[in-house]
Amino acid sequence: MSTYFSDASFKFLRGLARHNEKAWFEAHRADYEAHVRQPFLRLITDLQPALARISPHFRSDPRTVGGSLFRIHRDARFSNDKSPYKSWQGARLFHERRREVAAPSFYVHLQPGESFVGAGLWHPETHTQRKVRQFIFDNPGAWKKAAHDPKLRRRFALDDSEVLSRAPRGFPAEFEFIDDLKHRNWAFLRPLDDATMTGPRLRATVEADLVTLAPFVDYLCAALDLEF
Repeated sequence: MSTYFSDASFKFLRGLARHNEKAWFEAHRADYEAHVRQPFLRLITDLQPALARISPHFRSDPRTVGGSLFRIHRDARFSNDKSPYKSWQGARLFHERRREVAAPSFYVHLQPGESFVGAGLWHPETHTQRKVRQFIFDNPGAWKKAAHDPKLRRRFALDDSEVLSRAPRGFPAEFEFIDDLKHRNWAFLRPLDDATMTGPRLRATVEADLVTLAPFVDYLCAALDLEF
């Protein structure tokens, strides 16, 4: 089994976090290419066959423009933090119709001590939130099977970084899954330690995680009238 990332990958990202400036990045661009960007593009390429077996409508796309890999450059136009670079690298395995409508995605994140894999909807717009909530309310049995499956819950946790303090308007407080309706994001995540990220079983680990996450993503696709 091949490896993708190494201690050098984390060394570069730690250095970038400490020296988040263009001059430092340009001086270390070769390290970024060799130890972060190119290995991630190889991983993205290698994940596509497994992803295609899960769903023909999702893409693990290694194109350098418009593909799965996020840019290392930050969009700081609307942020008080004007640092030009992210101190992490991430990839979104996306639905083929993502440019047409809101769609869930699978995600892999590389960051020293904070790497993770996950899937779901992140920061959906208000009308998308309403659509998902209504679908969960109308289809609670399928939601229980998809989002409360013991195999999923043993390995993954539903992100709780943005949760309403009370039941969303129009839904009864006694609904079985009212706590799930309070979420603004519906994404299951689990951490991957540095040893896993740099080890020979990274690809197999991520592929197995994609399979575990697939029924949840399938449910979100149904909620949004998307093929899976």
